[in-house]
Amino acid sequence: MASSSSPTKVLLLKRLWRALKAPSPAYRPCPYAASTSTFLPESSNCAPSPSRNFCSRPSNPGNDDHSQGPAPIDYRSLLQEDEFHRLADSTIHDLLEKIDEYADSIDIDGFDIDYGNEVLTLKLGALGTFVVNKQTPNRQIWMSSPVSGPSRFDWDLDAQTWIYRRNKANLLKVLESELEQLCGKPISLL
Repeated sequence: MASSSSPTKVLLLKRLWRALKAPSPAYRPCPYAASTSTFLPESSNCAPSPSRNFCSRPSNPGNDDHSQGPAPIDYRSLLQEDEFHRLADSTIHDLLEKIDEYADSIDIDGFDIDYGNEVLTLKLGALGTFVVNKQTPNRQIWMSSPVSGPSRFDWDLDAQTWIYRRNKANLLKVLESELEQLCGKPISLL
């Protein structure tokens, strides 16, 4: 006996098959790809490599049409691993202390702060949960917020703080603003 969701699954599979089968007019097959189902943007350069396939888009610094976010940076070359750990650990431990003090001044059911396995977890009961942790390979601090969602913060050498490259937001200021918004009382993390 078939379930009532079978027609829905079949319809979704048919749509998926059509989407995968027909390439978008803005894309063309990559002649060097191992699979004939690999497509590239029309503006892509695609060149064979003896050891592997290599396809890339041209660099257009003045043209934002191809922009898909911040330019990739190898942070290992900017911030040594031991320096990253020192900065990230210091930041997370400062947050732990200041938020723990902040907890004494607010009354939130389900408030709990925990630090373990290099992950800071701040539970605000029904208001949501913040998670702050280090990402060593990327030299970043990642934050998951019930207000703004996920963010990845990089150390800014000039500003001497953790900055979200997409919108230039400061980690400490974002946390201050969002905690005040959720808890109703200001906090100073700077």
